[in-house]
Amino acid sequence: MRKLFIFSLIALGAGPFVPPAAAGAFTPPAGCTGWLTVQSRACRVSNYYTCTQDAAGDQWRTDFDQEGLFFASRTNAEAQWVESIEMNPMVRQTLDDGAEDPASFTELLGGLDTFAFNLSRDNGESSSVRGFDRLTGKTVVIDGITLSQTEFEFTEDKSDGTTSKQRGNEFVNPDWRLFFAGPTEWDGGSGFVPMDGSPLQFIFPGEAGFFSTEPLFECDAVLSGYATEAAYGK
Repeated sequence: MRKLFIFSLIALGAGPFVPPAAAGAFTPPAGCTGWLTVQSRACRVSNYYTCTQDAAGDQWRTDFDQEGLFFASRTNAEAQWVESIEMNPMVRQTLDDGAEDPASFTELLGGLDTFAFNLSRDNGESSSVRGFDRLTGKTVVIDGITLSQTEFEFTEDKSDGTTSKQRGNEFVNPDWRLFFAGPTEWDGGSGFVPMDGSPLQFIFPGEAGFFSTEPLFECDAVLSGYATEAAYGK
């Protein structure tokens, strides 16, 4: 869904991206504070930050692979896909108002959340997303952080007539109100393909590697496009 990765001064809801302060380091926009870096499988490192300009509960995530920045997204307190930006070509996607069944992190914490909503892109494309997230009752500990496992499935029907599907497992942190990728399968029309973007390291301010832009795991084995599909959405 998103390819090749560039640093750009691009307008986000919270303000522009700025180039790294130093090689291998990301600097969030003015008024924003970084609080978490996640090194994941599939050659991806994600940096999370919040901004005073945004609504309470909103969080930004920027994803980097070996070639640089390839994806940015903003979620709200219910972990809804409020806004995302893909690179090369640069496309901004936003959540449409009036969702039939808005995604709800609160409902998921009760065991099951169904969702049905529409997305619009600034290139004129649109899509409809339907699916569910369900807690499995299992927990895992990754790098000292306890996460709850989910199972999910969704279908995205696009205005160009194509359909994509994804299913599998993810992880959530109830306190952070965030999803993290897990072992999944994605089908863009040619059959399901396995992928796994699971987190491996959680890095906090003051720790080595915080706000790094250099992914550490499985980079030599990842083909173009694999990491982005593993990263998508959650």
